[in-house]
Amino acid sequence: MRERRQRLGLSQEDLAAKASVDPKTIRSIEAGRSIPRPSTVRRLANALALDGAERERFCASAAPAPAPAPAPAPAPEKRAPRPALMPAQLPLDVYGFSSRAAELARLEAIRTSTPTPIVLISGTAGVGKTALAVHWAHRLRADFPDGQLFVNLQAFHPTGAALAAADALRGFLEALAVPAPQIPMDLADRAGLYRSLLAGRRMLIVLDNAGHPDQVRPLLPGSPGCLVVVTSRDRLPGLVAAEGAHLVNLGLLPSAGAQELLAGRVGAARVTAESGAADDIVSACAGLPLALVVAAARAVTQPDLPLADLAAELRDVRTGLDAFATGDVVTDLRAVLSWSDRTLSRPTAELFWLLGLHGGPDLGLASVASLAGAGLDAARAAMTELTRAHLVEEPAAGRFTFHDLLRAYALDQAHARTSEVDRTEAVGRVLRHYLHTAHTAERLLYPERDPITLTPAGPGVTVLPLADADAAMAWFTTEHRALLWAVSAAHDAGLDPVAWQLAWSLTTFFDRQGHWHDWVATQRVALSAAARLGDRPAQAFSHRNLGLALAQLGRHEEADPQLETALVRFRELGDDVGQAHTHNALARIRGKQGRHRDALREALRASDLFGAQGRLAGQARTLNNVGWYHTLLGEHEEALATCRRALRLHDEIDDRYGAANTWDSLGLVYHQIRDYAQAEASYRTALELWLEVGDRYGEADTLTRLADTQLATGAVAAAHATLHDALAILEDLAHPDAAEVAAKLHALP
Repeated sequence: MRERRQRLGLSQEDLAAKASVDPKTIRSIEAGRSIPRPSTVRRLANALALDGAERERFCASAAPAPAPAPAPAPAPEKRAPRPALMPAQLPLDVYGFSSRAAELARLEAIRTSTPTPIVLISGTAGVGKTALAVHWAHRLRADFPDGQLFVNLQAFHPTGAALAAADALRGFLEALAVPAPQIPMDLADRAGLYRSLLAGRRMLIVLDNAGHPDQVRPLLPGSPGCLVVVTSRDRLPGLVAAEGAHLVNLGLLPSAGAQELLAGRVGAARVTAESGAADDIVSACAGLPLALVVAAARAVTQPDLPLADLAAELRDVRTGLDAFATGDVVTDLRAVLSWSDRTLSRPTAELFWLLGLHGGPDLGLASVASLAGAGLDAARAAMTELTRAHLVEEPAAGRFTFHDLLRAYALDQAHARTSEVDRTEAVGRVLRHYLHTAHTAERLLYPERDPITLTPAGPGVTVLPLADADAAMAWFTTEHRALLWAVSAAHDAGLDPVAWQLAWSLTTFFDRQGHWHDWVATQRVALSAAARLGDRPAQAFSHRNLGLALAQLGRHEEADPQLETALVRFRELGDDVGQAHTHNALARIRGKQGRHRDALREALRASDLFGAQGRLAGQARTLNNVGWYHTLLGEHEEALATCRRALRLHDEIDDRYGAANTWDSLGLVYHQIRDYAQAEASYRTALELWLEVGDRYGEADTLTRLADTQLATGAVAAAHATLHDALAILEDLAHPDAAEVAAKLHALP
C-alpha cells in the first residue's frame, strides 16, 4: 500500500480522505500493526485506482493467514508467547544528535557486561538526558526483537502531575495486549503480571523523567534479557544501592561538543565563517544542550541575520537578567528563553505563556485555539512559529508538547505577565472545548442517549465538528489523558458544572473501550462536583454512572448502593425516566451476576416506566433486554414475542441502532432453538444496521455470535473468516473483547 500510495504522490492523509477511513488506520496498516477489514481493503483499492491482476494481488495480500493450531501451554520457565503486535513506543530519534561519544561508549560497556542492566542517566534539567536515552535506544532496537516500551513519568512536571507507577504499568500492560478489564487494580498485582509477560523476552524499556526509586521499581522486569534505561535529574541513590542501577552522569557539553551541536543545527559553513560569534553563543548557553537548540533555532529561522547580531542580542538579555543569577545553569536557559520570547510576535508569545496552564501531556490544535480564544488558522500560525523556534514540539501532526523546563518557563511567564482574569478565562475556554467536543463525540457514539443541558461554550471556544462515530472514537482515544486532566482541573478550578458534565460525556467511550478504572475515577469527581453544586439531578446521574462503572469492574457490592441511591434520588425528583434508566442499569448488573430472573424483573420495570412516559425509544430498548433475559432463561416463546414487539417499536420511531440490537437478540433466540437459517438471517440484518449507524463494536459483537451459528452448521471456513473480521474491528478499537475472540479463533479446527 505504501509503495502504490507514494507512486501516486499521496500522503497518508490524502489516501485516508480518498478512501473515507481514519488516517490512523492508514498508519497502522503501513506499519504492519493491523490487517484491514475486506470492506476497507475494497475502499483502499478504489482510492489507489487498482484494477485487474494488481487489484487481486493487493486484496490477496490483506487476506488473514489461517489461524495456527493451538500450542500447548508453555511451562512456567519457558519463553512467554509474544503478543500479536510488538510495542514500539520510542519517540522519534533526535535530529542532529552529536557530542556524546564518550557517554555512548560508557553505556555500551554497561550493556555488554551485565545480564539485565539498569542504566540511570542523571543530570541537570535541559542537559540532554532524554535525547541520549532515546538516541541510544534507537541504535539498539534490532537487539531487542520483542519491542520497546517508553513512558514519561513526569516527575518534574511544573504542575506536579507526576505519573504514578500504577498508571505507567497500565499503559505498558495495554501495550503488551492485555485487555483493559484484565488489568489488576492493585499495584503489586499489576507489577506481577507485567513481570510475567516480560519473562523470557528481550525488551528495551525507557523510563523517562523519574523522580523517586519507588516510581521506578514496579516497572523493572524480574528476569534477564531486558534493558532498562532510566533518566532523572536526581541520582536516585536508592535505585543504585538496592537494584544495582549503573549511574551515568551527564554533564554540560564542553566547548568543542557545544560547537559541534551548534554546527549540526545551523550549518558548519556558517559557524566557521563567524567562529567568534559562534563562540559567544556557545558561551552564553553555558554548554546546556536545550539552550543551544533553542538559540540555534533563532539562527536557522533567520538565515540572513549575522550570528554576531544574534550573539549581541543574547548578551544584552543575559546582562539584563544578572539580577536573577543563582549559580544554577538553568538561569542561562532562562536568558535564552527570554531572548527567544522577545523575538516572537506578541500574540504568539502570549499563547506560549498560556500553554503552560495546560496540564495534559500534550494538546491538539483546537485546544490551543481555545486557550488563545482565537480561531484555528491563527492557532496554527502561532504553533508553526513556536515549533520553528523549538519552543514546542510537534511529535504527531496537530499534536503539541514541550520540555518540562519550557513548560515551567511558560507557566512562570503566564503568572508574571498575564492577569488572573485572563488566566482563568483561558483555562475555562479550553475546559469548555473539551466538554463540548466530548459531548458531540458522545452523541455520535450513543445518539439515543437522553442529552443533558451543557454549560454554554461561550466566545473563543473551538468545538470540533466530528463527522461520525469513528471520528468520535478516534478523538476520544487521542485526547484520553488530556480529558482525565480536564475533569480534575475543572473540579479544582471550581467549575463544577463543567466537571460533572464532562465526566458524563466520557461514559460511553470509557465503557466501550474498557477504561472502567477511569470511568470510576471521573464519576467520583463528578459526584463531588454535583454535591458541591447542590445539583440533585447531577448527583443522581453521577451515582448511576458510578454504579455502572463499578459493576463493569465486577465490584457489584459497591455498585449496588450507588444505583439504589440513584433510584432514590430520581424518585425524590419525580423523574420516572431517570428511574427507568436506573432499573435498566440494575438489570444489566443482575445479568452480569447471572441473576437472570432478577434482571428480567428490573428490565420489565424499566419498560413499564418508559412506556408510561411515552418514551418509545427507551421502552423499545428495554423490551429488547426483556427478550434477551427470557432467552437466557430458556423461555424462547416469550423471548421471540418480546423481541418482535421491540422491533415494531424500533421501526415505528426509525431507531436503527435499537433495531440492530434487537435483530442481534433474535439471532441468539433462533440459534438456541436451532433454527440456524433464521439465526444467520437475523445476524446479517443486524450487521447491515450496525454498518449503517456506524457502530463498529456492535458489528464485531454480532459477527462473533454469527460465527457460533456458522460453526453449528459445520461452516468452519466461514466461521474463520467471520471471526477474523470481528477480531480486526476489536483490535482497531483496542477493545478488551479482542482477547476472547482471538482465543475462540485459535481454538477453531
